[in-house]
Amino acid sequence: MKFEPKKKLRIIVLVHEDLVPPDSLKGLGEKEVVGLYNQLNVIGNALIEHKPHIAFNLLEEFHGYPLYDQHVVSYLELMKQPYTGCNPRGLTLAHDKALTKMILAYHRLQVPNFAVFPLNRKVNRPKRLKFPLLVKSISEEGSVGIAQASVVHDDEKLAQRVDFIHRQNKTDAIAEQYIKGREIYVGVIGNQNIQTYAPWELVMEKLPEGVENIATLKIKWDPAYQEKVGVATRAAELTPEQHKKLERLSKRIYRYLFLSGYARLDYRMTEEGQFYLLEANPNPQIARNEDFADSAAHTGLPYEQLLQKIMSVGLNYRPAAA
Repeated sequence: MKFEPKKKLRIIVLVHEDLVPPDSLKGLGEKEVVGLYNQLNVIGNALIEHKPHIAFNLLEEFHGYPLYDQHVVSYLELMKQPYTGCNPRGLTLAHDKALTKMILAYHRLQVPNFAVFPLNRKVNRPKRLKFPLLVKSISEEGSVGIAQASVVHDDEKLAQRVDFIHRQNKTDAIAEQYIKGREIYVGVIGNQNIQTYAPWELVMEKLPEGVENIATLKIKWDPAYQEKVGVATRAAELTPEQHKKLERLSKRIYRYLFLSGYARLDYRMTEEGQFYLLEANPNPQIARNEDFADSAAHTGLPYEQLLQKIMSVGLNYRPAAA
C-alpha cells in the first residue's frame, strides 16, 4: 500500500495500559487507543473491529518485560497488519547489547571491548578487558541502572557493580570498555531507503570536576539534577568529513542490524575523531522536543511531518517473507 498524504487513515495506537487517556476525553474520531499489558486478544479484537490502515506502535514492553515488545510486532506481522517502527528481527538483535556488538565487530566496525556476566555466576574478568569499564544491564533501556558508580577502575568495584545490576535489574550485566569523549546520537529512518537526521549531542555544561559525562538515570529523568549540571542537547558541531563519516556509518549499522522504521544510534566520539557505537535503539522516544524529533526538525522536518513520515515508512514496509 502506497502512502497517500491526503487519504484519511484509520489508525490504532498501541500503548501500555497506564498511558491510555481517561474515558472523559473525546474527539478521537477514527483513531483508537489500545491499552495493553499482557493480552494479545485486545489487539486482535481492535484489528477486527476497526480495520485500521496502520497500527502506531508506542509499546516499550509487554507483560512488564521490555524484551517482549518484539513478539507483539511479530503478532502484527502474522495478522498482516502494517505498523510503525522496527521489525521483530531488528528489535531482537538491538535489544541484546552484547549481540549487537558481536555483529558489528564481525563487520569490523568500532565497538567497545566487552564481557557479559550472567546472573548467579562469579565475576571473572577476562584479561583482555582493561579498566576503566562501564557496567550496565545487557537489555534494559532508558539508562536504567546507570550511575556514576557504573564506571569502575578495579576488580572489586566491578564485582560490586555487576552484583548491583543482577539484584536491581534481574538481568545479565555487560561491562564494556569506557570510551572517553563526546556523546552523540544519530536518528535514522527508513526501510530500504534510509535517511539520517542531524547528529545530536548531549552536553553537560556545569559538570563537576572528576565526574564522567555519561547519560545516567538522573541525567535522563531528574529535571533538578539536569539543571544542576547544565544538561543540554543540540546539533553536534562536526566537520563536513566527520558528518559524512557518521552518516555512512549509521546507515551501515542500521542495515547490519536489520533495522527498519526508525532508530536512534548512540555513539562516543573520541578526541581523535573515532566513533564507537554504544547502543542501537529501535523505536526510540519520539515525543515533541525530544532528541529524535529535535534532530529531525533541525534537518528540516517539522514534528507533524515527522509523524506522517513514520506512518509512511510503516505503510511501505514489507516483511522479508512477504
